[in-house]
Amino acid sequence: MNTDLIRQELSNALAWRYATKRFDSTRKIPEADWLALENALRMSASSFGLQPWRFIVVKNARVRANLREHAWNQPQLVEASHLVVLAARTSIDSQYVDEYLKLLSAERGVPIADLASYRGMIVGFVEHLTSAGEIEAWTTRQTYIALGSLLTAAALMKIDACPLEGIDPQQFDAILGLAQQGYAAKVACALGYRSADDLTANNKKVRYQRNTIFSDVE
Repeated sequence: MNTDLIRQELSNALAWRYATKRFDSTRKIPEADWLALENALRMSASSFGLQPWRFIVVKNARVRANLREHAWNQPQLVEASHLVVLAARTSIDSQYVDEYLKLLSAERGVPIADLASYRGMIVGFVEHLTSAGEIEAWTTRQTYIALGSLLTAAALMKIDACPLEGIDPQQFDAILGLAQQGYAAKVACALGYRSADDLTANNKKVRYQRNTIFSDVE
């Protein structure tokens, strides 16, 4: 494995990506590439592996146009090849934890009885957050971890993306019926290929130097 090449590829991809403002609506992400991006979301890290999120791939043009009305009329919502709304669970209870542990038991071949102490730790953690009124803030942070995975994967595949926080979450929830499912929209992401008309594509990337944003504790 050529680690120098991998490092350079990653550096180049992150320098290449930007928050795409205008997409070429005639270009669609090939199915195989899209499935790879979906897998990047599915494989994203989450605390305890609980995956307290849902990813809504909005394919319906009418629904996307409706969402645009509640997202500052940003054209990315309708021009991009794909639109994903990342939603976080609004609550987590012991039943949700048990469902996850059943999956863990089956996938790893671990008797469910052997996970009792692990279950107690997770349930105690989520109950503490719930009683403090912080559970949704925590699931929201988990969802942003997934967004980071998606943006990095897209950059490596030379697929343009734009994370969209300029949305009305309550309206998105209503349009997509998320509240009834126990989820709340947090952020959207448009993906596809940049338009030749996007004048921001060639803007120099502006980032602070390492000594401004890093501190070393030795």
